[in-house]
This record gives sequence, structure tokens and C-alpha cells, in this order.
Amino acid sequence: MYSKMRIYPFIEDFCHKAIVKESYESRLLRLRNALDRADYVVIGAGAGLSAAAGITYSGKRFTDNFTDFIAKYGLTDMYFSAFYPFKTEEERWTYWARHILMNRYNMLATDLYRLLLNAVKGKDYFVITTNVDGQFEKSGFDKERIFAVQGDYAYLQCADGCHEKLYYNENLVRKMVRQTTDCRIPSGLVPHCPVCGGKMDVHVRKDRYFVQDNQWYASYERYQDYMEKVCDGNVLLLELGVGYNTPTIIRFPFERLAAQRKNITLVRINKDYPDAQNRMTNWVSFDENIGSILSDIGT
Repeated sequence: MYSKMRIYPFIEDFCHKAIVKESYESRLLRLRNALDRADYVVIGAGAGLSAAAGITYSGKRFTDNFTDFIAKYGLTDMYFSAFYPFKTEEERWTYWARHILMNRYNMLATDLYRLLLNAVKGKDYFVITTNVDGQFEKSGFDKERIFAVQGDYAYLQCADGCHEKLYYNENLVRKMVRQTTDCRIPSGLVPHCPVCGGKMDVHVRKDRYFVQDNQWYASYERYQDYMEKVCDGNVLLLELGVGYNTPTIIRFPFERLAAQRKNITLVRINKDYPDAQNRMTNWVSFDENIGSILSDIGT
């Protein structure tokens, strides 16, 4: 009997498998067939999906919106800027407020996520994602069918994780951005933990202090229950833009499942990492544009 899937399995030895590439039309047909016959669809989404949707952390989008930070600190992109050792909390929160506003609040539901929702319309689906930008919920996916493992930009937490409560931050973020002067916010806007009085942080998994509140655990249990249920039917694991930053959350578990069970098909769409480490016969790989593939499914 299929045992309940765990989020953090042991990592298997890395062994690159070459891809015998079929034509695009042949692979697209296999994807359509897998989707048509699927009783359950598990969407596994990584940073590559949001990047393909236009939520990029480098290039023009970064340089146009962080000109002052680039000039003052030499920042190169939004990913590495998140780890920059700002000297003061006023500077750190000025950066984060703009980062959150751009990627969480000012970025509306994107066409690509809506295409994805349309592709699984009428299907019994569940989403597991490492993205923290809220795009699934914004685009109309059922909130009860989303497990955002790595957090959400919309919340703050105690930096030391002294208690398991999150704080919605939109009003504060917008106020910080409005009152920014020379890459600094007023000291009175710097958030402090209401329990211990210490620093606050963005609710993004980056260290052992990441807060897993009641909602996080409820989402986790719904995902585990769903993965236990799917053993009774045909399953499509639709993996989108998942690389090797945190492969033990989605990429490796999806491969293990597809390698173990004939009723499970893995479709991996990844421009940079379309390969696999497990031997599988029931999988399809794409390195083409995600949006083009999702559009072509329905044509």
C-alpha cells in the first residue's frame, strides 16, 4: 500500500540521466493524454514558474526599481539583496518593503498562473510550491489546496521565532515605501516583536527560526492526506520551474513517486534542469517555454 509521502526524504545519490528527446509535438500529446486521464493532478511549482510569469529578480525589472540601492550598496539583483548585511534596521526594512511591495502586492495575478489554472480546470488538484509571492491564491486556485512550504511575503514573524504567530504586513509595507528617504525609513516604522521585543523578519524560510504556524501545519496535513489518497487513481505530477535550490521539497519526491508507481506520471517543465536522477518510464520532460506549453495544451 502507498505510504504517506514526507516532505523531506533522504536525498538520493546524484546521477545524471541523459534525456532522449522526442519531438515537441510528441511530448505535448503525452502531456495532454496524461492530463486527460488523470484522476488527480499535483502541481509542484518553483521559482522558474514565477520568473516565466514575469516576476523576475534581476535585469531591467531590478535596475528600474532599485536604482538608489544599486548606487548606494552595489546590489546586483533581488535574490542576493535579500542577504545583504545592511548596517541598520531602517535600511534593511526599506529594502524589504520595496521588495515585498513589488513582488507581493503590486504584482497582480499573472496570465501564466491563470493559464495553469485553466489547464487543470475540472480536475481534482493540489498545489505544493516553494514560491512566496501568493500568485496561486491571487489567480483563483483554492486556498485550501495550496501548500506554500517556504512562507509568504505578506507576513512578518519574530526573527528569533519566539512564538508561532504571523503578522499581515501590507499596511506597514506601504507606509514604509511612502516614507522612504535616502534608502531609509523613519525609526518609528521599524517593526519589533510584540512578545520578546526583538527584531522581526519576513516570513520566508532561510534559517531554523522560520515560523510554522497553525495554518502552515494545517496546509501540510491537507497535502499529506491528499498524497495518501492519490494512490487509488491515475496521477499527474505537473512540475513547473523547480530547480536545485531546494530539490528535497518537490523535485526529488516527485521523481521517487514516479519511479515507484506505474499509475503516476511526472511531467517536468524546466528550461535549465529538465533532466532526472531516477529511472522512470512514465515521465515527460520539457525545456521549452512554460507559457507556450500551457497555451498549447488546449489547442
